[in-house]
Amino acid sequence: MTNRATVDMWFDPLCPWAWITSRWLLEVEKVRPLDIRFHVMSLSVLNEGRDLPESYQELMTRGWGPVRVCIAAAETAGPEVLRDLYTALGTRIHLQKYELGEELFREALTEVGLDPELAAAATTDARDEALRTSHNAGMKPVGTDVGTPVIHAPGPNPGETIAFFGPVITPAPKGEAAGKLWDGVVLVAGTPGFFEIKRSRDIGPIFD
Repeated sequence: MTNRATVDMWFDPLCPWAWITSRWLLEVEKVRPLDIRFHVMSLSVLNEGRDLPESYQELMTRGWGPVRVCIAAAETAGPEVLRDLYTALGTRIHLQKYELGEELFREALTEVGLDPELAAAATTDARDEALRTSHNAGMKPVGTDVGTPVIHAPGPNPGETIAFFGPVITPAPKGEAAGKLWDGVVLVAGTPGFFEIKRSRDIGPIFD
């Protein structure tokens, strides 16, 4: 049996690009010997103290809710619950266009078998230290001039881990196309001294 490697992704449920990348990773898991683990980062934490447009600052204020709920869920049921909870939250946020709020959180928690009363975590800072710890674990290796998605993956040498922002893609490749993209991403990210490849986005996120 082929040994399976663990790949870790840090997400904020608000980010549509992270959502698409996460769906791609779940496709990669089907065609490459990988197991995907999900962790919480926070765009609200990342953007603290920054001079932001008013509309984005408002979004960052509301953005504390979903990441706090994710941390509460992970502390209650274990970090493995984030896989299904992220899907439940992301489906409602990005596909069904729910407003951020208690109804969204309670429905998502109920769907994954958790107490919907955990939705109350959205409005308290009681778990913000744990949130920042998770956030920093993901972001420290890649720096603070990127957002989400952040991925940590096994590097080309035994025991080595590579960490990178991205890829930012739309729509998410399926099947072997997803696997080939993974192969290429790991190749460039694992190249010593490689930092960036980018082009301007000319389309928005496509959720199919």
